[in-house]
Amino acid sequence: MKVAAIQAAPVFLDARATTDKALGLLRKAAGEGAELIVFPEVFISGYPSWLRVPSVVTNDELLKIGHVAYLQSAVDASGPEITEIAKTAHELGVFAYMGFLEKTRSGGSVYASLAAIHPDNGVVGVHRKLKPTFQERLIWSDGDGHGLEVHAWSEFRLGALNCYENWLPLARHALYAQGEDVHIATWPGDLDVTENISQFIAMEGRVYVISASGILRTGDIPKSFALRAQIVEGRDVINNGGSMIVEPGGKIIAGPVIDEECILYADIAKETVLAEHLKLDPAGHYSRNDVLRLNVNRERVDGPGIE
Repeated sequence: MKVAAIQAAPVFLDARATTDKALGLLRKAAGEGAELIVFPEVFISGYPSWLRVPSVVTNDELLKIGHVAYLQSAVDASGPEITEIAKTAHELGVFAYMGFLEKTRSGGSVYASLAAIHPDNGVVGVHRKLKPTFQERLIWSDGDGHGLEVHAWSEFRLGALNCYENWLPLARHALYAQGEDVHIATWPGDLDVTENISQFIAMEGRVYVISASGILRTGDIPKSFALRAQIVEGRDVINNGGSMIVEPGGKIIAGPVIDEECILYADIAKETVLAEHLKLDPAGHYSRNDVLRLNVNRERVDGPGIE
């Protein structure tokens, strides 16, 4: 099966325009033969880059400006944006993972969510990032275990985590234990974060890893955005990408690519996954469930996501 990792910038904080861009990228990747297409973390509609600027995070008034803009760019899991992407995935016959900023029931917070979209069954899962990382906790809510599940597509079983969740051993094992063959890792973009862990997951889980990273340059941030000056000060690239595809065992077979938009492609085979489990199957013959056991709470804590 041919797979694709999308490395692209969103139309910053514009859900409608970013959705249109996503639809074009879906069609382009499908046109090249990809049957599994992965987008970066919160591709709709961008990462809150101002949270990495000390002069902003220490200023409540600036934080409020960013918070309002971010809330206004969030979408519903069952809203028109994700629905249209699901419709296009159906037309193209592809499975897609779409990172998006999801509205909460309160309307005053957001989740970093990742939709799993089956071409025939539509949205089959929405995973909300379990624990936002560092400054992200100023704006993203804690997710839950509802989306810690794998999904069947073709002969493969697919699982996915957002950004630094990929560094959580128990979150990874929750997917390995369900027979994961292909691990989806989505990121806002930075090679120094994605490279080692992408290869490690491939070695640890004996799975393919598709790391799809975002990219953000100064030209991607509208001049009208009130916090633009703080974000772009002294640099041309805010997020540099770092997308790659890794085969079971840890060999990088596509990428990494930095500083540019691209689509990475690779052909994957189930036999390669099976062969690499000869010496190590972390949830099978190399496990000891009588000694070490993982319990996962998959209850959906806060609607109105996919139930």
